[in-house]
Amino acid sequence: MSATDDVEKAVAAAFREEWGQVVATLIRVTGDWDLAEESTQDAFAQALDRWRRDGIPRRPGAWLTTTARHRALDVLRREAVGAAKLREAAVLARDEGPYDPEYDGDDSGVQDDRLRLIFTCCHPALPIEARVALTLRTLAGLTTPEIARAFLVPEATMAQRLVRAKKKIRNAGIPYRVPPAHLLPERTTGVLGVLYLLFNEGYAASSGADLVRTDLCAEAIRLARLLARLMPDEPETLGLLALLLLHDARRHTRVDAAGELVTLEDQDREAWDRAEIDEGTGLLETALRRGRPGAYQIQAAIAACHTTAATAEDTDWADIAALYGELSRFVPSAVVRLNRAVAVGMSEGFDAGLALVAQLEQEGDLAGYHLLPATRADLLRRSGRMKEAAEAYERALELVENDAERRFLQKRLAECRSA
Repeated sequence: MSATDDVEKAVAAAFREEWGQVVATLIRVTGDWDLAEESTQDAFAQALDRWRRDGIPRRPGAWLTTTARHRALDVLRREAVGAAKLREAAVLARDEGPYDPEYDGDDSGVQDDRLRLIFTCCHPALPIEARVALTLRTLAGLTTPEIARAFLVPEATMAQRLVRAKKKIRNAGIPYRVPPAHLLPERTTGVLGVLYLLFNEGYAASSGADLVRTDLCAEAIRLARLLARLMPDEPETLGLLALLLLHDARRHTRVDAAGELVTLEDQDREAWDRAEIDEGTGLLETALRRGRPGAYQIQAAIAACHTTAATAEDTDWADIAALYGELSRFVPSAVVRLNRAVAVGMSEGFDAGLALVAQLEQEGDLAGYHLLPATRADLLRRSGRMKEAAEAYERALELVENDAERRFLQKRLAECRSA
């Protein structure tokens, strides 16, 4: 492998691991979201050249933070035509000491710029969709198209939401900090939504070559642990952490050595992380004892049904179908109903599941969502209706954007055509 390849891999790894920290730090010291993102992007571009010349630094995150901070300072000095800009430049210049990941700029007791960033993005003055989208863009470095796919909206719509959210934060003077304890509940929904979608994008990437993005899963779990410590009496924070752990326990078995998708029923259950399963089920039990059920606790209970079943045949699909029915009271979405259709198909018969899928197709809320025809195809395949299943797999292949999922659907299509 050439030195150029080594540097490109190092920069790519640093982007996955450090983007959120660098941007969060720059936002904290400049208060300018666009400048923070632009300066961070510039730092990564410089890394490609400088690291080839000088070698990969021992602490890439510190190097990137310092470089981005210098770039932001240069911009502020050039634009320092008024007192406000001069003050910003002065603050940034004072902060030019060594990068300190334990910096604590407020009295919340939370020494993590990224968690502060989430709470800033999740201010109640912002619409809930904008809170989640802005954090995914700024914290995780997800592109606007990736976020748009997560929300099932056009890219242009999502771009407008992001611009409006940044403008609202700037114009309203929303502070960059974790709020006092009595204000935490009003932001909890948005913060939990951010971590949930962050993990989902890592667990099943909406596009690209890899099905799983380990860095996003790990970051979501890390931040969920921080949040659970910050709000130990909130059952939904415990429910979310339980949910993430129960899913993460299966992460290593979701793809094989060749990077091909492995379905839940075919995964090696002996290779699941028992420590994560035990921790997740323990957290779920603690949350449920509080007597305040919520969407994340219910989803964690569904995950527990899967991870505690000794074999795929032992899965209690009737219980899962009932839990999805309960979840639809909290999250009345078409995606939840699609998941329930699978559980109903597995517990009550494939025709019952197909009837629910047909209803969703008729309503049109999931038009363009590849898992709708993929679900129909799977239920048809299981019921032996191979010709119809092949047609549904063809439709799913027109919509899927993740390479690993595409190869899996192609494999299933070939099986149906050869049957």
